[in-house]
Amino acid sequence: MYKFKGEKQISFTDFNQPLGMQMNPDNRWVKKAAMIPWETIEVEYAKLFPSHTGMPAKPLRMALGSLLIQKQYRFPDEELVEQIRENPYYQYFIGLPGYEDKIPFVPSLLVEFRKRLSEDVLNEINEMIIAYNTQKDDQDDDDDHGDGGGEREQNEQQGFQNSPETSENSGTLILDATCAPQNIKFPQDIELLNEVREKLEDMICRISDEYNFHRPRMYREKARKDYLALAKCRKRGAKKIREAIKKQLQYIRRDLGYILNFMENHGVELSESDTKLLEILETVYAQQLYMLIRKTHAVKNRIVSISQPYIRPIVRGKAKSPVEFGAKLDLSVDETGMCRIEKLSFDAYNEEAVLKTAVANYKKRTGHYPERVLADQIYRNRGNIAFCNGLGIRLSGKRLGRPKKDADSKAEKKIAYQDNTDRIEVERKFSLAKRKFGLGLLLTKREDTTKASIVLSIIAMNIDRLAAMLLRFLRFVLHSFLPYLQTV
Repeated sequence: MYKFKGEKQISFTDFNQPLGMQMNPDNRWVKKAAMIPWETIEVEYAKLFPSHTGMPAKPLRMALGSLLIQKQYRFPDEELVEQIRENPYYQYFIGLPGYEDKIPFVPSLLVEFRKRLSEDVLNEINEMIIAYNTQKDDQDDDDDHGDGGGEREQNEQQGFQNSPETSENSGTLILDATCAPQNIKFPQDIELLNEVREKLEDMICRISDEYNFHRPRMYREKARKDYLALAKCRKRGAKKIREAIKKQLQYIRRDLGYILNFMENHGVELSESDTKLLEILETVYAQQLYMLIRKTHAVKNRIVSISQPYIRPIVRGKAKSPVEFGAKLDLSVDETGMCRIEKLSFDAYNEEAVLKTAVANYKKRTGHYPERVLADQIYRNRGNIAFCNGLGIRLSGKRLGRPKKDADSKAEKKIAYQDNTDRIEVERKFSLAKRKFGLGLLLTKREDTTKASIVLSIIAMNIDRLAAMLLRFLRFVLHSFLPYLQTV
């Protein structure tokens, strides 16, 4: 159940400050709170709770605000709650009526916040935040020009038209892909098989104790000794690795046979969690056996983590880390510097298919197509080139075929250089999101909360940029009018 509050969200002047506390209205968290349309988002958030019975859920501002603070500083759940208790600006940001020296919620509730704010919900929130601040900018332009004629003139200069049918292409769309690494141990076949064997042995022991069965012989000490013989070896030859993997597979096959015998002949029923775990362990066994027989290191939907089986290896070809383990995402940046996730998946995919979707989403948001699309060379195939040419969009990159030798080639080189320079903006966004907003190492364990954490990183980065733009604007106005005020 969600108890929707019809009144407006608390403002800074209404925030109850203890006697003697002087809070700064220009604090960055006060500015960031003004960048988010809390009322609009709360209306959509309340739809996630159709039931009218039960204990009321925490407000949207508390849930989203807490997760944004956590993304900014990468606090653990327990530390985040303590930081909110100690910081009045954090308490204002999450919508508390005044400062109070007590925790607003228990740390375990943050997991529920991440579950409720799913990937799709957070993507909608990101669009609401961008649209809200774009609308405020348009209102500021109306106030500056009075009759609105200046706004129309400015829109015509920038190529923005209200009618989608008569509008011309304008604006820039930058597109690129990256990987958000997950906090898992670097997967090795022998390490993975040893973990599978230990979990199967633990499951057999629990079943035997629960049903009063005699524990079957599992050769646990011998299997452990065979594993350590390779794990402690400094120089691992290919033959030695194959022999160790073969031995572990034999131990696992015997353990799986014991469990299947319990289920088929002795009426053992596994719990839901054990059933899911057994399916994962059987899949890992089948994949490792396939790679051993075929003498290959590649298999479809390869599992690299038992606790997080949805994670897949993503081949990136980078010098620092050729293969990364996490979600792959395509990020688009528009001419205002706002970022959006065009595609997010744990399975490897070819980025070239995302370009058409990103262009269509740009058209849906603005009513016109972009004038140019700045993308990496992998996006520039014949299908995407024909698609962009048909819509009058210039796709960055070298022309296909033999290069020209006339004077036009110099102009094309100049345009290509400028496009490549402007495309660096998306690389800056990747670096900023990974260094400052937690995209460089994800600590969540569930698939849905991991995707939500990735979108939260992008939202936090957009809000931070909007607050910085507002601060720069206020400084510009102050420096512009201060000499005039001093003369008066």
